[in-house]
Amino acid sequence: MPLALFHRRWFIALLFTIFLALGGCSAIALKTQAARGSQLILSTLQDPKTFNYALNQEFPSIFLFCFRGLLRQEGMTGELQPDLAESWEISADKLRVIFTLRQGLKWSDGHPLTADDVVFTYRDVIFNEKIPAEAKDTLRIGINRQLPEVRKLDDRRIEFVLPEPFAPFLRATAGPPTDIVILPKHKLEASVRSFDAKGNPLFVSTWGTDTDPQDIVVNGPYLIEQYRPAERLIFRRNPYYWQQDAQGKRLPYIDRIIWQLTESTDAQLLAFRSGDLDVIGDVRPLRPEYYSLLKREEKRGRFKLYNGGAWSGTTFIQFNLNQAKTEAGKPIVDPIKSRWFNSVAFRQAIAHAIDRPRMINNIYRGISTPQDSPISVQSPYYLPSEKGLKTYDYSLEKAKQLLLSAGFKYGAQGQLLDAEGNRVQFTLQTNAGNRIREALGSQIRTDLAKIGIQVDFTPIAFNTLISKLNDSRDWDCILIGFTGGVDPYSGSNLWLSTGSSHMFNLAPQPGQAPIQGWNAADWELRIDQLFKAAAQELDETRRQEIYGEFQQITQEYLPVINLVNEIALMAVRDRLQGLKYNGLPSWGLWNIQELQITDQPSPSLSSLLPSN
Repeated sequence: MPLALFHRRWFIALLFTIFLALGGCSAIALKTQAARGSQLILSTLQDPKTFNYALNQEFPSIFLFCFRGLLRQEGMTGELQPDLAESWEISADKLRVIFTLRQGLKWSDGHPLTADDVVFTYRDVIFNEKIPAEAKDTLRIGINRQLPEVRKLDDRRIEFVLPEPFAPFLRATAGPPTDIVILPKHKLEASVRSFDAKGNPLFVSTWGTDTDPQDIVVNGPYLIEQYRPAERLIFRRNPYYWQQDAQGKRLPYIDRIIWQLTESTDAQLLAFRSGDLDVIGDVRPLRPEYYSLLKREEKRGRFKLYNGGAWSGTTFIQFNLNQAKTEAGKPIVDPIKSRWFNSVAFRQAIAHAIDRPRMINNIYRGISTPQDSPISVQSPYYLPSEKGLKTYDYSLEKAKQLLLSAGFKYGAQGQLLDAEGNRVQFTLQTNAGNRIREALGSQIRTDLAKIGIQVDFTPIAFNTLISKLNDSRDWDCILIGFTGGVDPYSGSNLWLSTGSSHMFNLAPQPGQAPIQGWNAADWELRIDQLFKAAAQELDETRRQEIYGEFQQITQEYLPVINLVNEIALMAVRDRLQGLKYNGLPSWGLWNIQELQITDQPSPSLSSLLPSN
């Protein structure tokens, strides 16, 4: 055997040995517990930030497993279907919508789920101006941004009264992964009606991740059995979940789900190859090099690789455009950097300087395409470049011309300087452990060095990243993604200037320390107008025109610089049955309650090691 080949095989075997030594005890314990019933083992890269739906701004989250909405979106088609509500009626004038709940719904503690819970969720939580629920943004209607009225007709019927016809209304009620879930009034009402010393409802500090899982009452297929920070979440089937199969058997089929918390996508790959994970790529598409590696092991590893086509999510960088000051009068962004970031020519130059073809070839192994629109490619409102959407080809010459036209200049060593002679340098951050984003960030640093910009690339913990975006606003440039969807209005919390996820220029938010001098640019206000117009418009052709203008504005002013549209790739053990997969849903296991585990065991480690 050649010495180099021997060393390579020895290294791979050693790597797996170390991995199993670190995680073997927990894996053995979990497999022992699995003997008590069917068990699915998944993974995620970060600890949950909250168990409180109204405060959640992350994906993935526990709400995928634990909660449901009035309606749901069928993952393969995007069609709206009944969920907690068995039916709905819309009045002829489009101003009244009546939902009828299923008979006999119960919470996971056995308490009846009724119209009171629905009214409480919408009126007292989501529509409460003292609670920073980002779902509120998706239901503000018209010029005056009115919220619907909601009232109980009887124990099973709830009526919503809209101030005017509102096209996105039904889709906003469609539950996880992006829309509104129903919360238990009997558990949370007291926290909404009680206040702290600053006048904030106690609700905003309720159901944090330090809450005993036994106190989290849910209506989805699974409840939280255990949470061990930095290790795992364990979900157990909810015995009161409403759904049944055609034979009358109550769902979900799988008894327990283990959600392992792993430090990186590389660790996820090791765990999958060693048989300690059942799925990889369910939250974000598989890294293309993983796909190539796993393809060779598909048969003997007893798993299947799925290619779902274009993924609905987007990946982008954004600069901090916020020109406000803190309560103490300190600028949120260094004024020197703020002048750069708020220059449209600067952002356009950055877009031209990023070598997206190289990203696709080197990082994605050719398995992806450029992304220019902020709207998911599967959406009927997506505007491709062939129909006139402005794009930014890779061109260092164009980038430099734009910078020089905006008053920047070059020093003797080729460093980019602003008009006052300040070196152009900023920090780019993304979530640590996501190897694709780390690779993208490294390439962006290299690309921008070619136009004289020094980028300090610093991956950080995901929850820290989200806190910077949503709380402190202390950041320069961030590489992140958005889950996407069929109707662009589902992203109104990102695009409306006062939205709770309007990250690139975050306005004052309920419960946060005040900021001074916040303002929105004219193009941001125009996007506000377009989103309101699209929400009022029921003619689909006209809605396409409205969202077409929105996409043109985002590509002209570049509040986000879109990078690459990934291909939805996922690897799944053969023992997991019932999967329905394409790139439309942001979660590959969107029909989790229908999935089943066969008795086929996971492959042993030795079957996955290289053979002679």
